[in-house]
Order: sequence, then C-alpha cells, then structure tokens
Amino acid sequence: MNTATKTEKINLKLRGMSCAACASSIESVISNVPGVESCNVSFGAEQAAIAYNPRRTNIHEIQNAVESAGYSSYSLQEQEMITGEDDEEKAARIAESQDLLRKVIVGGIISSILVIGSLPMMTGLQIPFIPAWLHNPWLQLILTIPVQFWCGYGFYIHAWKAFKRHAATMDTLIALGTSAAFFYSVFATIFPDFFLNQGLMPEVYYEIAAVVVTMILLGEWFENRAKGQTSEAIRQLMGLQARDARVIRNGQEMDIPISEVQIDNIILVRPGEKIPVDGEIISGSSTIDEAMVTGESLPVQKQLGDEVIGATINKTGSFKFRATRVGADTVLAQIVRLVRDAQGSKAPIQRLADKVTGWFVPAVIAIAIATFVLWFVIMGNVSLAMITTVGVLIIACPCALGLATPTSVMVGTGQGAETGILIIGAESLDLAHKLQTIVLDKTGTITHGKPTVTDYQTVRGISDNAELKLLRLVAAVERNSEHPLAEAVVRYAELQNIKPAEAYDFEAVAGSGVQGVVSDRLIQIGTQRWMNELGIKTDAFQQQKDTWETEAKTVVLIAVDGELEGIIGIADTVKPSSTAAVRALRNLDLEVVMLTGDNQKTAEAIARQVGIVRVEAEVRPDQKAAKVRELQQEGKIVAMVGDGINDAPALAQADVGIEICTLTDVAIAAIDFTLISGELQVIVTAIKLSKATINNIRQNLFFAFIYNVLGIPIAAGILFPFFGWLLNPIIGGIAMAFSSVSVITNALRLRNFNPSHPRT
Repeated sequence: MNTATKTEKINLKLRGMSCAACASSIESVISNVPGVESCNVSFGAEQAAIAYNPRRTNIHEIQNAVESAGYSSYSLQEQEMITGEDDEEKAARIAESQDLLRKVIVGGIISSILVIGSLPMMTGLQIPFIPAWLHNPWLQLILTIPVQFWCGYGFYIHAWKAFKRHAATMDTLIALGTSAAFFYSVFATIFPDFFLNQGLMPEVYYEIAAVVVTMILLGEWFENRAKGQTSEAIRQLMGLQARDARVIRNGQEMDIPISEVQIDNIILVRPGEKIPVDGEIISGSSTIDEAMVTGESLPVQKQLGDEVIGATINKTGSFKFRATRVGADTVLAQIVRLVRDAQGSKAPIQRLADKVTGWFVPAVIAIAIATFVLWFVIMGNVSLAMITTVGVLIIACPCALGLATPTSVMVGTGQGAETGILIIGAESLDLAHKLQTIVLDKTGTITHGKPTVTDYQTVRGISDNAELKLLRLVAAVERNSEHPLAEAVVRYAELQNIKPAEAYDFEAVAGSGVQGVVSDRLIQIGTQRWMNELGIKTDAFQQQKDTWETEAKTVVLIAVDGELEGIIGIADTVKPSSTAAVRALRNLDLEVVMLTGDNQKTAEAIARQVGIVRVEAEVRPDQKAAKVRELQQEGKIVAMVGDGINDAPALAQADVGIEICTLTDVAIAAIDFTLISGELQVIVTAIKLSKATINNIRQNLFFAFIYNVLGIPIAAGILFPFFGWLLNPIIGGIAMAFSSVSVITNALRLRNFNPSHPRT
C-alpha cells in the first residue's frame, strides 16, 4: 500500500518586510518549520512560495512562525482572486501609503525649520533673515523628538524585532544611524561643558537625524506606490472579470454575482457584454473579442458547440451557453495563478544578490565601527568620527539589491501575460535569453494544424465507383483515430456523402499509420516507410507521390489485404505569420530547425516556404526527445516549440519548452512558456521579452552594487585626506532613500516593452 503523502503548496502574502534581509530572515524561519520542504521568499513580490508535508505541519503553524519573526501574512489561496482586485491587499497598501505620507509631511515641515536654523553653522556665514533662536539646541531637541520617535517609530520597532531574532536589517542601520546623530546632539545639548573643556565646540546634528528619517520615509512612500505599479498586470487581469451573470433558471432570466454561478447553469450573453465564466455554446452564434486574454486583435467566430472563455467580450450576436468552469477553475483564474507564481519566483542571477544581502548589514555595522575607531582613536576628532559613522550607516542600502531582480521579473512576466505569453518562472526567463537553437514542430506550429484532402487516386480509377468504395473503407478506419490527418480524411468522406462502415481490431502505429478490419478486409493506411516495412509494393504511385510531396503535401498510402489500392494527398497550409517569424528568429542569431513526422520531401517543401534550412523529417513522436537531445549534445541551448501531447517528451527534454495551446488548455500548462495565441510571431516576442527582462535585471544589479561600492567608502571619509571633503549624512540619506526607487523605476520601463524595439 502506498502511504506517501502528497506535497502541498501554498503562497503567503507577507507584510512588514523593509529590505531583502527581512526576506532572507523569513525564508530561514519558514524553512526551519518541521515539515516544510522548500521556501522561496520574494521581497519584490512580498510573498512566499512554500511546499510542505501536510502530515507534519500546516499553514497555521507556518503563519505562526512568520508572526513570531515579527511579520504578518495571509494565504493568497484564501483570497477570491477571480472576483476582482484583492480588497484586503489594496486597503493595506493604501493605509500604509497614507500613514507614510502623514509622517513625511510632518517630518518635512519640522526638518525644513531645523535645516534653516542650521544654515549659519553649516555654511559658517551669518545669514540676516535667519533668527539666532532657530539654532537654539533645546528648541531643536524639542522639534526633533516627534520626528525621531513618531515618524521613525517603525524603524525602531522593526530593528528591535530583528535584534530579538539575532538578525540585522536595513531598519537596524537607520535606527543606529539616526539615533547616533540624535543622542550625540542630546549629549552636546545637556553637557556642553564636556566639549568646551576639551577645546571642542558642542555642535548638534538634529537636522541630520530629522532629515534622514523624513527622506527615507519619502523614499518608502515612492517605493510603495511604485511597487503597486509592478503588480498592475495582475490587477488588470483580475479586473477583466465580469461582476454579474444573466442566468436562466426555471425559464426565468435573473442577474446574479458570478461567485454564485454553478457548473451547468445556462447563461445568456447579449452583444457588447462580457462573458462571465467559461462554457460551451448551446444555442446562437457570435464573434468574440479574445484580445484581452490572447493578445489577438481579430474577433473569433463562435457557434454551436464552441467553447467560450470568461472575461472575453461578445461582439455581435446573442447566445446561450452552459457553464463548464467557474470560480478558481476558469481560464482567467488559472492565468492569474500562473502569473502570480511566476512573479514570486527567483532568477538564478539573483543568487549573488541573496548571498550579498545575507552578510550586508553586519558588514556595514562593522565598517561603521571601524570608521568611528579610525577617526576618533587615531585622529582624535569626535565630530568627524560621528559624522562619518552616521554617514556609513545611513547610505548603505540592501533594499536596492533585494529589489533588483524581483521587480523586473514581476513587470516582465506581467507584460508577457498581457500579450498572451504565460511564463512559468524567472528561471525560464533566464534560460530563454541564452537560446542558440529553436526547434519548431511543423503541424500546428508552422502550419495551421488543420490539414485538408487535396488529391485522391485509386489503382482502379473511377470505374465501378472504386474511389467511393475504397474511401468508405478508409473512413471507417480513420474515424477511430484522433490524428489531424485522419480527421481530414473523415471530413473529406463526409463531403462525398459517404457513410463509413464499422471497423474492428483498430490499431494505431505511432509515427507510421493505422489499420483495422472492415467487412472482413484488412485496411492499412500510412507512410511509404511503413508500407515498405509491411512488404507492400508502392511502385504504382511513386511518380505521383513524388510530385505531390514537392508541392508540400503529405501523402498517405492505402493498402487492402496487403495490396496497394490508393493514395491520398493532404495539405496543411502554412500560417501567414510563419515566414516572417522564422526570419525574425534567424535575425536573433538563432538556428531554426523543423521537426516533423512527415516524409523528407514534404518537410523540405514546407521548410523552403518559410526559410528553414535544417529539417529533421520522418521523426516518430517517441523520437522527438532524442532529436532534441542530439542538438543539446552539440553544446547548444535548445528550445522546443510544440502544440500537442505527442510533443510533451521533447518539450520536457528541451532547455526551454514553449507550448502553443488554446485558451482551454491553460489550466494544465506547466511548460516554461505557454503561448495562448497560435501565431508563431509570439515566440519571437517571448524571446525578445526574456532578453529585455534579463538586461533590465543586470542594469538594476549594476546600479545597486555600484551605489553601495562607491557610496559606503565615500561616506566613511575616504576622500577627506585628499580633498578635505566629507559626505553630509543628509545627502547620504537622500541617496539611500531613492536608490530603491530608482531600481523600481528602471524595472517599470519594461511596461513600455515593444518587441519591435526591445532595448529596455
């Protein structure tokens, strides 16, 4: 008996994080809960993706661990993602933003007074319009107290919680830095004689403490607003959902909230209305605008039996449909879930930043202590020691490092979703920009995947209705197959008003053909290679077969009781965008390979049409993964593009799997990239988006690293011996406050991503 317990996954929305060190701390705390198998905390997305064993722990124990670490959380699965914007999250962000703004206003007014009063001291000049009493240290102390302990209250609380966990965060640095400036000034105010007896001026730096607290809060306010924009794609997707549905019950029409719609409910949709949930049309027809989900601009014709997707817009006719998926099972909800998961994932390039942030704050504190010792003990200058120490603590910013990757990933994956590209995670983005070879399945990828019979001949010609009799036998076997070529043959038979007979002992031979018994006769339909393997001579149609294959037609041979009886030519037309897409892929320095089960001549004819040089033909479904592996063994990073179940092994084998699927397949998507548009051009957009996102991440990491690498030594006074210049901690506070904002702002540039001009 199998007693293995299935691992469960949960996403937690986190509150109270102030920097990347907080994210590392939460990740460590959750990972130490018995039963937790993996934990990935994203500072930018403010969420944790957790896998755990439900027999050993549960979500409440995990949340208790988060709370014990000084943070709060709630389960995203508990939110009604599909009914609109997350009201709790929105309300919390607005409340936080309003609180920050109040403190910024109060701190800004008081800081302005303090700075004006300190101008004579800072400039060494007597400024007539500034009264001397504004620089009174006791007045400045009274003015600074509300800024230091009300506006800066959050820094102390978070620093204390971190201290109790034996950790240090950005709040630790701010609390230490501003407290050093404040309490040094308090000491100088109360005991001025201590300094005078040593021949020093009892200088105060209240304005430094007040301005730094205010500017960092202003930076957090801007950061809060900018972070909200990084999740804009999620809100837009959720906002697409209709609020109500017109349900027909007991012959009566009634409007109800979509949360009350149940499977099998009959729903009426009129022109111009949003389709509330997923379903199948049972009466009427219309054209549907699916652009908001697929990115496709042209409306799609829908009729009896066709599936419709919630959140798309009915354009022309009225129709009734039966609800097949509601709530969290709808396509839109699945897309939202995939995007949320992707936005909370980590790119491999982030590992360096995570390692740095792990020791960043302790290292900064050590540098600050060393700075104080250097200037005070060695040079005997307490003012210089205090100013440089505060400067080091204030200017250091682990936030920029922590935000560099996740903000770009959030915006990039959101942009992808808006254009019909679902990205499973940041690692997929990272791999996609390194691609060297892209393998395209032919049917359904390069071509429409809806083949049509164009030619049909029999050995006996048209005598005695031989063609129709043989077609009746062929259709009887083919209607048992789900292969697109079989469907084309059955459709062709229906057009000839042929009613197929019954087939027995049906068998599909992968990559070769099908066979069955009809009216006590063995019917075999398939490739020339299979016929040769069966020992059936095919010379009679060789010339005709060669001619059709040069016209890019797939040729199917028909044998009855071991004798060749007929030949069918089937064409699958190339998608209009395929030629331009292949050209664009080659312009990206990608080797393009076509992989198909078709014979060599037909495959080469299609390849010539779209501009592909390398063709792998007559490849059975079970051989596709091996072909991808061969390319990888050549040292290439390979992407596989396919659209069917038979492509699954090859998609999994490839470094990057790209699946072209219909909207209704999204729920089962687990490939690196899922394209909910059938156009090959979207693949080009996906690759360009990955390159733009990774370039954006690199820019952010460069800014974050260079900022700290240059800023900390300058704040420590490295330029003072050469130029006599020190960095004012106020300037350091301003720089620190806006370093994170600059990283987020750079990431937001991805929202302007244009595949025609992908440099972002």
